[in-house]
Amino acid sequence: MSLQLQHRYTLEEYFALELASEEKYEFWNGNVWCMSGASLAHNQIARNLGTALDTQIRERGCQVFPSDMRVKVPAYTPYRYPDLTALCGGLEIEQVNGLDLLVNPALIIEILSPSTEAFDRGDKFTFYKSIPSFSEYLLVAQHRPHVTRLVRGDQGLWTHAEFNSLTDVMQCASIPCRLVLQEIYRDVDFDPAGQPGPR
Repeated sequence: MSLQLQHRYTLEEYFALELASEEKYEFWNGNVWCMSGASLAHNQIARNLGTALDTQIRERGCQVFPSDMRVKVPAYTPYRYPDLTALCGGLEIEQVNGLDLLVNPALIIEILSPSTEAFDRGDKFTFYKSIPSFSEYLLVAQHRPHVTRLVRGDQGLWTHAEFNSLTDVMQCASIPCRLVLQEIYRDVDFDPAGQPGPR
């Protein structure tokens, strides 16, 4: 979930806001959005994914980061807050105005919401492609079991796959990890129409 602040910010004002606040904000072209306030289902899915990734990759020289990790996106400066990121090998961090930015994520995961889905699938994906190390993108629905996976091939072409059954299993291409939809959606209640139920 995001909430746009009604004020035109300079980049310097944005950095000052980030440094002074415990909230997360994103900036683009003078506009600033607060990135807090996710739903119960969003938080459950993020927890489940983070646990599954960390358990499988931490002993293999790989790392997973939650949504507080700033990621440098050259085409969408200065940085973004993906829901989860992961990589194997050496970690590259760049300091910008006293803030740590992850430069080399391989896997980026976004948990979709009605207000962000079109952007996450469209323009944001295009912006993420400007990250040289970025090679796999997971888009995870909240309202029903459904994951879209996009993987960059050797020629730079992206292949697309859909997973929509709780019994489906994904073998990640960018990190040594196997994800089962039943584990991704553990504790998430869906009503008959596919919407997360009240908890």
